[in-house]
Amino acid sequence: MSLSNIQKSNIQQVIINSLRRKFQNYKPESGNMPFHFRLLGKDRMALFSFIQSLNTTFGTSIFEPVAVAIAKNKFKKVEYQYIVGDTIFSDCQGKITEIISNLTFNPKPNKINELNILQKSLSGIANKLRPAKVDLFVETESGEQYLFDLKTTKPNKGDFQKFKQTLLEWAGIVYTQNKDSKVHTLIAIPYNPYEPKPYERWTMAGMFDLEHELKVAEEFWDFLGGQGTYRELLDCFEKAGMELRPEVDEYFSRFM
Repeated sequence: MSLSNIQKSNIQQVIINSLRRKFQNYKPESGNMPFHFRLLGKDRMALFSFIQSLNTTFGTSIFEPVAVAIAKNKFKKVEYQYIVGDTIFSDCQGKITEIISNLTFNPKPNKINELNILQKSLSGIANKLRPAKVDLFVETESGEQYLFDLKTTKPNKGDFQKFKQTLLEWAGIVYTQNKDSKVHTLIAIPYNPYEPKPYERWTMAGMFDLEHELKVAEEFWDFLGGQGTYRELLDCFEKAGMELRPEVDEYFSRFM
């Protein structure tokens, strides 16, 4: 067992509280849809609208606080929406641009080599950036840092270059503060929409070093809490849903 009973109880409460806050702040779309209403019912349309709204905020409102609740028993420091810094050396910025450009023409990413390049490029002007905010930050007892960018289950392929640049900039900012830092910057995808088939990682392979820059479903949650965490987390969501079901039914009955 990876999660203690206390952790499971805390995680379930995080999920419940997050969903309750969503209900309190949610305002259904007021548009008139007479055909849909008569075909499916206003309550079902309200639920559909709520689910769409929830999907857009699931990462920040539920996944991030849940990740903190899981990871805080294993890591020395855990934060979500963590400000990593706002300064990076100009030479380091130039190397990031060069890495991205090279990957465009020669898609063979190697994150270890890329980090070595950045670590050796800490000179020039210290440029100010907009403060870089990391979705999830964890640090081990030995000082090893992991910075996660939580993404939707099917990120847009056209955004991969921007995502890669973000990961490299985070590393560059950390190195600018301390060149000896041990830092890992990764994309995290909370679940695999293709299950039971493997996640279609090939779509990201040209820009990302999949071994060192991507954690999907079990890889991500088990990294935070230990082997078996992902399956136990699914049980926490199920139990939270069972507890909330009467409240959910009552809430949407108002739209009948």
